[in-house]
Order: sequence, then C-alpha cells, then structure tokens
Amino acid sequence: MQKFRPVDGERGLPVLKIKELRQGFCDYSSELCSPNIKPEFIVHDGDVIFSWSGSLLVDLWCGGTCGLNQHLFKVTSVKYPKWFYYTWTAHHLARFVAIAADKATTMGHIKREDLAKAEVIIPDVASMERIGGVLQPIYNLVINQRIENRKLSMLRDSLLPKLMSGELDVSAIEL
Repeated sequence: MQKFRPVDGERGLPVLKIKELRQGFCDYSSELCSPNIKPEFIVHDGDVIFSWSGSLLVDLWCGGTCGLNQHLFKVTSVKYPKWFYYTWTAHHLARFVAIAADKATTMGHIKREDLAKAEVIIPDVASMERIGGVLQPIYNLVINQRIENRKLSMLRDSLLPKLMSGELDVSAIEL
C-alpha cells in the first residue's frame, strides 16, 4: 500500500498488516492508504484473511474496512461458502507453519506451490448444504459478535475519559 497513499483531501483507509490482523483491529498507529484502490484490495468485516509470511495465521476479519497489504491474502470463492474455505485454510495452517519454519532464514513464508498442494475434501451437494446449515449460522454469529465487541470497545474508549474527567455526569441516572 506504500504506492497508494491518500492524496490531499482524501480520508484514508487504515492498512491491514500482520500487526493489525494479530490484534484484530486497526488503530491510530495503522498506516493509511487511498480509499480509491481496487475493490479486491479492500477488506470488509467478515472477510477471510490469510497471512502467508512471517506470522502465519488465518482469521475472519472483523476490524472494520481497510486496505489489504502485502503478505496477506483475502481468501474468497465464487463456488464455495465462506465457512468451507475458512475451515480448510485453518485446517492446513499447522502444516503451512511447519513448511515456513523449515525455510526460515529471517522470516518464514510459504509459496503458492505449497498452497496448491493443500488438498480438500469436497462433499456432495446434500452434505455441503447440511453441514453449511449448521456451520454458517455459527460463523455469522461469531462475525456479528466480534463486530459488536469492536463497536462497544470504541464506545467505551470514547466515553470513559469523559466520565473519568467529570465531563459527563451520570450520577442522576437510576438503574
């Protein structure tokens, strides 16, 4: 995203790097990029993000809209549901970590050929629908609760200093 900095007058998007992926959100220290990047490089809540270099991890991003940085993949499919490709990516993660550890000189990583060797079992349509009927609502709940958690944390962080300083007085509120 270094080549896509915000220009004058643009409100930048935070850049999703490995640090942000690990902590689950972007913050004031996150770099900014132009909001006018290609749509495939914009990350939204619920997107599956896979870090393939340095710290290998996979997560359902719930940290708000941001720009995708290098060393991260946004995993998507037009054919398979999110629960399916997220679960298989998570399943292969331990093997990917082992591959990266074997190659590590300064920063371990995996290559596209390592990803291409990762096999998945694709169930028949009826089984896929039955499994998805169980898993998709759970994944949706996880995503929605993580987004709600982020919003509540932001509200807490904006209200707490005002309460502590006395700028907001809640002494008259009865519970």
